[in-house]
Formats: sequence, C-alpha cells, structure tokens
Amino acid sequence: MSQHCYKVEAIWDSEAQVWVAESNDVPGLVTEANTIEALTDKLRKIIPELLYLNNVVADEYVGNITFDLVSHRQELIKVAG
Repeated sequence: MSQHCYKVEAIWDSEAQVWVAESNDVPGLVTEANTIEALTDKLRKIIPELLYLNNVVADEYVGNITFDLVSHRQELIKVAG
C-alpha cells in the first residue's frame, strides 16, 4: 500500500477559544481542542478510527498513517500611536 498523507486544516475560533480541525481527506472529521498540542493528540486517535470506519483503510491494514496539520490563526494587535 502506498503511503498517503491526509491533509487536516485547523483554524483558531477566537470566540470559542478553541482550535477546530476539519478534513476533506478524512470523512467525518470535525473536532476541537483548547491547544494545538491537544488537537494533535486527538487527531492521532481519531484519524485512524475514521479511516477504518469509512473503509478508506482496510481493517487488516498494519502500518503508518501520515497526516499534515495545517493551522491558521489570526490575531488583532492594537498599537498605540
């Protein structure tokens, strides 16, 4: 089986104060966490589960699954002048 890298995008929700992750490559993936590190930990568990549940990866597959986490966070900085 050739190695495929699953793309996951994370955006900072400033109102909810959480990182929200979604992916077009991983069916059903939508999750959130307070820190990017906590989000990464969740993704390590959720991605394989969703890939198996959606038959993207065969149940008998043994090996590595790679994902690319791309994050975006925009901040507003007030400058006194």
